[in-house]
Amino acid sequence: MGLSVLVALAGGLGAALRYAVDSAVPDGGPVRVPRGTTAVNLAGSFLAGVCGGALSAGAADPAVYAVAVAGFCGGFTTFSTATLEAVLLLERGQLGRAAGYALGTLAGTVAAAAVGYAGTARLLG
Repeated sequence: MGLSVLVALAGGLGAALRYAVDSAVPDGGPVRVPRGTTAVNLAGSFLAGVCGGALSAGAADPAVYAVAVAGFCGGFTTFSTATLEAVLLLERGQLGRAAGYALGTLAGTVAAAAVGYAGTARLLG
């Protein structure tokens, strides 16, 4: 029960920080790629990769990993907002931007997680 509470608290902290970052980063207007969402998703994916690399190398406790990744990173990153923003770009007739944003988000976040994971696993392993 205690771990669930810590995951929930970390998730709340991540969500609050996501809101702060998203509010601080100018979005460029309704037909532009949402920069705030992109920034949090790339940063959160990198951090999740770092945590995964630390866990893989035996340098992180599984409970700490759960709080950091399921809690904080889960609250900080936002797949649902990214997908809605892609739909809104489509609705505004921005097919190329919507496709680029959706594919770029997927590729960028996977790459960020891979870099974080590989770098940490190599450093600690």
